[in-house]
Amino acid sequence: MQQILPTLSSTSIFFRSANSNCLRYFRMGAAVSFGSEGEQTPEQKLRKALSVNYNDQGVKKYLVGGNWKANGTKEQVASWIAMLNEITDIPANAEVVVAPTWLHLPAAQNGVTSGVQISSQNIAKHSGYGAYTGETTAQMLKEFGINWCITGHSERRAMEGETSEIVAAKTKLAIDNGLKVMFCCGETLEEREAGKLNDVVLADQCTALKAALQPEDWASVVIAYEPVWAIGTGVTATPEQAQEVHAAIRAWLSSDVHSDIAAATRILYGGSVKGSNAAELIQCPDIDGFLVGGASLKPEFKDIVAAAGTAPHEPVNLG
Repeated sequence: MQQILPTLSSTSIFFRSANSNCLRYFRMGAAVSFGSEGEQTPEQKLRKALSVNYNDQGVKKYLVGGNWKANGTKEQVASWIAMLNEITDIPANAEVVVAPTWLHLPAAQNGVTSGVQISSQNIAKHSGYGAYTGETTAQMLKEFGINWCITGHSERRAMEGETSEIVAAKTKLAIDNGLKVMFCCGETLEEREAGKLNDVVLADQCTALKAALQPEDWASVVIAYEPVWAIGTGVTATPEQAQEVHAAIRAWLSSDVHSDIAAATRILYGGSVKGSNAAELIQCPDIDGFLVGGASLKPEFKDIVAAAGTAPHEPVNLG
C-alpha cells in the first residue's frame, strides 16, 4: 500500500512507495498550482524548483551520464557521435547527458541530433572572465550553450588535489551560472575497509556541498556515487552494496538537508556500469541512473540507456 500525503493542492502529492522508505513527489503537469511568485511560501518555491526532475506524468526522470574522460581522436569522436545519434528511443522517463573533453565539446554540440545533452567534464574554480590561464569558467560554458558539468570526480580529487570545499564551491559557481551539475562523491578501498564510508562520503564530501548551497540550488544537482574501489580494479560492487550506499545518501539528504530534496534528488551509480549489469542495478529503489565511464564509448551504452526504461517507478493514478 502507498501512504498518500497531501501537500500543495489536490493535484500535487507525495507518496511513500511500498518498496522504499523514500518519499516520491508527483504532480499533474500544468495543473499544479504553486501560487504567484509573491504569494509562494519557501516550501512552495522549493517544490516548484524541484519539479524539474519530474516529467509531465509525475515520474521522476532517470539520468544516464557518459564521461568520455581524456579520450578521443577526431576520428573516434566522429564515430562516438554517430553512435549517439543511433539512440533514437531514449525512454520517456530518462535524460541522457555525455561529457566530452573541452576540445571536443563543439563537435558533440553540433553533431549530436538524437536528444542526448552535452556536458563539460569540469569547470574552473574561478568566476567570470580574467587572468585564469588554461581555465574554462562556468560563464563561458553557458555562453556557448553548455548546460551541464561534472564536479568532484574521483580522478580530479585524487590527481588534481581538489578538496571537498573546492568541489562544493565549483558546484555553487556552476549553479549560479545556470548549469546543472553531476556532483561526484565516493570512497577508496582503504577508506571502505576502514569503515569510513559515512565519514568520507556524507560527513565530508556531501556536508561540504550542503554548506555551499541554498535549498533551491539542489534542483540543479544530481549526485553521482562513485565507489572508487570498484572502478578499474576488477572488483564489482553488487546491486545490494550499491543500493545500501544510495539509501544512506538519500537518508542523509532527508535528515540533514530536506525531505523534499531527498525525494527529488537523482542519485546515480558510477561504479563500472556495463550493458550487462545496468538492467539489474536500475531496479534498486534508490538508484536513479548511472554515470558511465568506458562503456559510454561503446555500443553497449545504448543498452545502458534502454535499461532506464525498465525502472520500477510508475506514475501515481491521482484520479
